[in-house]
Amino acid sequence: MADPGHLHDCDVAVVGGGLIGIAAALGVAQQGRRVALVEPNPPRVIRGELGLDLRTLALSPASRALLQRLGGWIDVPAAPYRRMEIWEERGTRTMTFDAAEVGRAELGWIVENGPLCAELWAAAAGHDRVTVHDSRLLDLQPGPAGVALDLGDRQLQARLLVAADGAASAVRQRLGVAVQTYQTGQCALATVVRTAYPHQGTAYQRFLLDGPLALLPGADPHLCSVVWSQSEGQAERRQALPAAAFCEELEQAVQSCLGRVEAVDQRLAFPLKQQLAATFNPQPRVLLLGDAARVIHPLAGLGANLGLEDVGAMLAELEHLGAAADPGGAGQWRALDRRRQARSRLMLWVMAGLGQVYARGDPLSQWVRNMGVRWLDGALPIKRQIMREAMGLGRAGRTLTGARD
Repeated sequence: MADPGHLHDCDVAVVGGGLIGIAAALGVAQQGRRVALVEPNPPRVIRGELGLDLRTLALSPASRALLQRLGGWIDVPAAPYRRMEIWEERGTRTMTFDAAEVGRAELGWIVENGPLCAELWAAAAGHDRVTVHDSRLLDLQPGPAGVALDLGDRQLQARLLVAADGAASAVRQRLGVAVQTYQTGQCALATVVRTAYPHQGTAYQRFLLDGPLALLPGADPHLCSVVWSQSEGQAERRQALPAAAFCEELEQAVQSCLGRVEAVDQRLAFPLKQQLAATFNPQPRVLLLGDAARVIHPLAGLGANLGLEDVGAMLAELEHLGAAADPGGAGQWRALDRRRQARSRLMLWVMAGLGQVYARGDPLSQWVRNMGVRWLDGALPIKRQIMREAMGLGRAGRTLTGARD
């Protein structure tokens, strides 16, 4: 492999062409830097029988603002949700979050993953400062002045390597970065359903003893995305059920909040785990972003938003440096690493805590939860702050992302 300090084909190489990788590549290019995007499989738009991508994202206002700056929102169908209703299997109280309580028209948007990534990819591939390499990373060699990448058909030199290649990141593994894994013992079952009543821009989440269940509104008023966390055995059983039987179980599980569940699309199931890399900056010239850095339970739809926070924080640092500066100088990324690690640990702790709290079915735990929900639902200043933080607009989020005013 060539000496990584000999020459540079690009300022920044981004490995991984999912949402986070494409956003990072496009954002860096828009700042005037030369970017190499390494991804063997460009995103495809695959819709199910009901017309929606089975993979949907719940994006916050902060994430939408970033994507709009990158030009990746113009033609993508997005379903705004204005209200959330949360309740539990054995509870007597419902908690509601309404966008009007924080002076906004919406809490966030439900977006189909495939169309969003495809639009961003087109923007990145068409940018004169982005070179797309449809190759796999075979090896890498960090050096004091750059990182050498072996793509098989060619060698690539970069001043900064950004790894956005997912939970099983090849970059992270090749650098020997330790990963702490938190097994949940659950699977997520994802699908799309058609309901008798329109969702009216409301997201529903019910905490069942076996795991949380979410109905997320689609662009069609009668279509909802389903994300149902449950034990592996139940996920396997429900995935194999006839469509009518599954619809009946789902309708009962959400207490017919949208009337009859009339149809269900293909059902996908995947194991759930949470994990955190020991460092997001394992070498002076290497950054881990998105799922390469941390994987979080889909309970609150935070995964994509945290990854886009990573991208925003990285772009803010690069902009502060200036387009002519070396993007991988010694110690350049240590502060960002600390902030993003702190943010990730907080979210992992919150998700684990919620799971434990709602998994307890004894009478005392139920009473405490109901009293807590009743108090919080009436504590408007606290509830408003929680909503702002969830939307990426709160003070804590800005502090831990390193957002610059």
